[in-house]
Amino acid sequence: MSRFPYDAVVFDLDGTLCDAEKGIVSSVRVAMDRLGCPIPSGVDLRVVVGPPLRDTFRDLLGVPEDRVEQAMALYREDFDTRGRFLYSVYPHIRQLLRMLRAGGVHVALATSKPKKLATDILDWFGLTPLFTIVMGELDGPEKLGKPELIRRALPDGCGHPVMVGDRKFDVLGAKAAGVASIGVAYGCGSVEELRQAGADVIVHTTRELCQVLCPGATAPRGFFLTVEGPDGSGKTTQVDRLERNLRQFGFEVRRTREPGGCAISEAIRGIILDTKNMEMCDTCEALLYAAARAQHVHQVIRPAVENGELVLCDRFVDSSVAYQGGGRELGVETIQRINAPAVEGMLPDATLYLAIDHREALGRRLAASAPDRLEMQDTGFHSRVQQAYERLIGENPERFLVVNAAQDRDAVEKDALEAVVCRLAALEQR
Repeated sequence: MSRFPYDAVVFDLDGTLCDAEKGIVSSVRVAMDRLGCPIPSGVDLRVVVGPPLRDTFRDLLGVPEDRVEQAMALYREDFDTRGRFLYSVYPHIRQLLRMLRAGGVHVALATSKPKKLATDILDWFGLTPLFTIVMGELDGPEKLGKPELIRRALPDGCGHPVMVGDRKFDVLGAKAAGVASIGVAYGCGSVEELRQAGADVIVHTTRELCQVLCPGATAPRGFFLTVEGPDGSGKTTQVDRLERNLRQFGFEVRRTREPGGCAISEAIRGIILDTKNMEMCDTCEALLYAAARAQHVHQVIRPAVENGELVLCDRFVDSSVAYQGGGRELGVETIQRINAPAVEGMLPDATLYLAIDHREALGRRLAASAPDRLEMQDTGFHSRVQQAYERLIGENPERFLVVNAAQDRDAVEKDALEAVVCRLAALEQR
């Protein structure tokens, strides 16, 4: 039995789970432009998020009745191919869904969107497995309406159900279905709209929504994601893009790097990479990496993961194994032993590896800027680094997500995002 106040929670999609304004509004503009109909003066297009699409074009935008179907078709064509990818999941929503699911709560979706489209959006964000049921509107002219969608989303015998939405349609639908309602003022509806509709509770932020639905609950454990690859594999570019995309998908991202990530570790990084320190012996280098890592894990990585964040780290212990164990020929097992107390069991949940031949990668890197102390090593060194990485991948196939980094940047970004989200979505279900 859940300790939470509601045993069934039904969510609206647009403006409640996802910030849909950019995607929907832009597709409405495209449809009206292609239809040759100007948008009426003074219309606030934010209000198109929520009500049925037919009502939006006919009643709000003044499209003649005999052209409404054409307007809807133009909208859907643009939305399906472009607009829906402009959505973003609100912060803390993923954590909220995980907490409800872990608490045994029936988690449902009731949206005026067609069911297939709603499911496609949830699938894209990797959220579908966190829902017990997804209810969407019928595709034909006959519609179920919000009250009926809510009723069908609820299980038999639930004692304390609630509907969560950002517009009056959600609140009024909940009343008609005989369930309580929570209005969220961070979406497209105003506090006044929700109050006039009779929302039982109004919240202003997703954090406040978490507190109402899951009082006293602690955030579920976050994730530790590392990115590895030879110098010149495009790692910095892809980490930038991955961070942006993961934030759009609703993950609470803490970006960091190695060596570095905190003041003490950054100071050690400066010593390691400084070209003035060419006399540094291999063992000293390996121990400095481990020292920087120990502080980084203690001060940044472990606390953030335990706080429910996704730590995105540019390099971790695999780099030491590859560069010092393989490249410096100190031995893979030796480097793993040196780093054991530094890592202290804090291993990545997943590691994205950007696979590319070391010669092509280093050529890219040297064409971009002056090399650091490690990048100045000979070809044999970088060959051994690549071989060590390949050994690690072979020994840990369940952890490594390997992406072909010899492709163009956009293709690498797409493959990396798909692989990472698929893995993280699977971890969220545990």
